Amino acid sequence: MTSSDDIGVDTALAFAERLAEAAAAETMPRFRGGIAVDNKARRGFDPVTEADREAERVQRELIVAHHPHHGILGEEFGTQHPSAQWRWVLDPIDGTRAFICGIPSWTTLIALERDAQPFVSVIDQPYTGERWLGSLEETTFRGPGGIRPARTSGCTELSRARLSTTDPRATGYFTADEVTRFDRLAASTAVARFSLDAYAYALLSVGELDVVMESGLAHYDYAALAPVIRGAGGVITDWSGAAFSAEAGGRTLAAATPELHAAALRALNDG
Repeated sequence: MTSSDDIGVDTALAFAERLAEAAAAETMPRFRGGIAVDNKARRGFDPVTEADREAERVQRELIVAHHPHHGILGEEFGTQHPSAQWRWVLDPIDGTRAFICGIPSWTTLIALERDAQPFVSVIDQPYTGERWLGSLEETTFRGPGGIRPARTSGCTELSRARLSTTDPRATGYFTADEVTRFDRLAASTAVARFSLDAYAYALLSVGELDVVMESGLAHYDYAALAPVIRGAGGVITDWSGAAFSAEAGGRTLAAATPELHAAALRALNDG
């Protein structure tokens, strides 16, 4: 299926970088600036700031100006052109809790989907000067040390793996059953680190982590993950091992290699 709205990988990534730069122009001046925080949850705490809203606003303006027929799904302002073949999925600040605590593990997530399937994505951390560009076939990492291909660690043994999840408590993103499953997986690994949000997946793609599992993710939280992980040689699915797609549920499991991913699945599910 083709249309006048078709866009190639290089063009899509170049535009996604423009969106990342536009978002950074709104987030960076407000980071560690004593910004006001609103709670958008009826129960619990789901923070949002002016930085979240303004970053997504400028991104949407750019998309409408340059790709007016493309759809948009954003965390702060919802859906536009929901039946469009091409859709941009935006999370202007993934890790708002980290953002309001002054911790530079938040990221800006930008994904482009075609027919509801991952196409390209960018994970951007402007404070540290790190950016990941994924296209399913190849992921590139740009950081203070220059530009290089992103490759996972190659780890195949769960006992040697470095594991991450954002909040493993039943009062966080996991149910009581999911806590038990996470604990079983964590007990099989070498080390576990927490509170990294999407930054953990980016670190997995450059070999600094080996397994990342999450639950409770919304579409805008995970749409940008698949191109970056798969382009770096990793594997990402749901907790049952089903192939990851743009319509996958909120449970994700990413690993550096197929062997490690299979071992992590067994630990999660063989209770």
